Amino acid sequence: MAANRRNGMTSPAEGLGDMLSAAAPRPRTSLPNVATTVTTVAALYFGRDVFLPIAIALLLTFALAPLVSTLRKVGIPRIAAVIASVLGAFAALALFSFIVATQVSELAQNIPVYQTNILAKIRSLKETGVGGGIVARLSQVVERIGQEIDRQDASLPAVTPEKPPREPVPVEIVARERPLEVLQNIVGPLISPLGSAGLIIVVVIFMLLEREDLRDRFIRLVGYGDLHRTTEALRDAGKRVGLYLLMQLVVNIVYAVPIAIGLWILGIPNALLWGLLALALRFVPYIGPAIGMLLPLFLALAVAPGWSLVLWTAALFVVMELITGNVIEPWLYGSRTGLSPLAIIVAAIFWTWLWGPLGLILSTPLTVCLVVLGRHVPQFEFLDVLFGNEPVLEPHARLYQRLLAADPEEATDHAEEMLEEKYLVEFYDKVAIPALLLGERDRVRGVMGDLQRRQVAASALTLVANLDDSAQEEAGAEEDPHVAGEASDQSDPSGEDETELPDGTDMSVLCAGGRGELDDAAAAMLAQVLEVQGATVSKAGFADMEPANIRRLELDTVDTVVVGFLNRDSVKHARFLVRRLKRMKAALRVGIVFWSETAAEDKETAAKLAHDINADFVAHGMVDAAVGALSNEPPVALKLIAKRRMRRQRAAPKKVATAAAS
Repeated sequence: MAANRRNGMTSPAEGLGDMLSAAAPRPRTSLPNVATTVTTVAALYFGRDVFLPIAIALLLTFALAPLVSTLRKVGIPRIAAVIASVLGAFAALALFSFIVATQVSELAQNIPVYQTNILAKIRSLKETGVGGGIVARLSQVVERIGQEIDRQDASLPAVTPEKPPREPVPVEIVARERPLEVLQNIVGPLISPLGSAGLIIVVVIFMLLEREDLRDRFIRLVGYGDLHRTTEALRDAGKRVGLYLLMQLVVNIVYAVPIAIGLWILGIPNALLWGLLALALRFVPYIGPAIGMLLPLFLALAVAPGWSLVLWTAALFVVMELITGNVIEPWLYGSRTGLSPLAIIVAAIFWTWLWGPLGLILSTPLTVCLVVLGRHVPQFEFLDVLFGNEPVLEPHARLYQRLLAADPEEATDHAEEMLEEKYLVEFYDKVAIPALLLGERDRVRGVMGDLQRRQVAASALTLVANLDDSAQEEAGAEEDPHVAGEASDQSDPSGEDETELPDGTDMSVLCAGGRGELDDAAAAMLAQVLEVQGATVSKAGFADMEPANIRRLELDTVDTVVVGFLNRDSVKHARFLVRRLKRMKAALRVGIVFWSETAAEDKETAAKLAHDINADFVAHGMVDAAVGALSNEPPVALKLIAKRRMRRQRAAPKKVATAAAS
């Protein structure tokens, strides 16, 4: 089986423990009630003047904390390191704003120069099309509407020609403002943003200075009963948000520099301005790059008489976006934010509605903080479930859901993804069989009808058929000596023993379901695993194992029969089948599989159960079932102890009666 390794794949024995957690049921995630949700959202909305600066300061604290720690390791005192980091960050922001303002002022002065090209473009658009063009027709419609509005209402009295209307006297109002009022009009609009910026600077400084004390207070407030979990949450939040902001800044710089250089080469005026805006707007998820591209496109339309410059500008932005989104971002941070793509969109909509444009910029890092909180604090687990990018259903539960929905194609897609790293036997043992066990439990509970049970079984059989190509690929890798040599070189470095599935060449096995359609599906999975090992495999349904049909089985060339049961309460039925099969062929090996999610049953218990039902082996998992089916051990002889015991029990009352009479 070592020859089946692909892409650094582990062996079945190594992988058996990797997915044990998939079978363990998770506790149900509790959702907050409506009153709590409405109160929280209302507090954030009406208190945005208070919460927004605190949120910005918190994110800047996360971003500057690594820099402060680095300066402290060099030997700089805490206060000096904090002040230097904060002043450096805000100085960079101020320089950025100054350059943008300067470039905007220069652009505003040059706009009249581009008026001729803009008018030429409009004339060319008006001349295109049939009968004057679409633009001309729209202009005529607008003009007619304007004339209709300006037309005098017929209901009003007409002016008589004897008395011509008096012309209105123009009146001009000159406002004489005092110097103090002029200064107030200029400075007034700047007071609010400057005050908010100063408040944010002060809050960031104190958060960085009192970071350890704030951490201790937060732990005492929400997580004193579990210091380990709360500490891990704070560490994870700081690391994840800080890394996201840093990597996003690096990505935006890598994106903006080629944009600025490319626009300069193309001859777009104020290329530095558009590069800086591209850097800033790319912090806005999804729509930011599009907004940053519109203004340079409009300017390209204005500065050149033709259309080639517009096309080259659009191509520059599209190419850089494709390279950044598909190469640079996955390389630098990939999905380290822990958010799903849909969560990013929903978060952008929510925070924009809540806090406006600043909320849009802060949406992703704020949602990252909430997801980290939900990942480590049980009361907020629903946040991780709603917005996280980790699968919320175990693989076997997701597979069962697809089978219930009669969608074996999507189930096949998930299976093929797992088979890139797992063996087929491992997928069946830790995902497919537990999924069928969920179906058996629903059947026992009475929530699954006959029609739905047959539908799930049919979907499972379709899944097995769809994975036939993967099974043949594994079988071919088993026979390829080159692949086998590579597999042996990739052996487990820990030195632990690997459970190798035996070679099934020249062996014939019959796999059968025990008591239902779901058992037949499990038997088909085992049959495919045995085929990978080179065995000649035939299949039988549970109906073929009924007393009226069991004697019709062709067992002349069969070495081993394996019967599987998803219901663990089928011991008596299994004993009956073993006796029937061994009576039909004395040299037949018969194995019973009581499928289990963990397959971690005690071997002594399994051996004792096999002795009690007169089976050659009893297995609880796919690997043990395959090992038992391909074993070369001689068959266990049919025992007649049960009949002798029954005869003795029947004879015992007669002996007691005879003794009493004597």
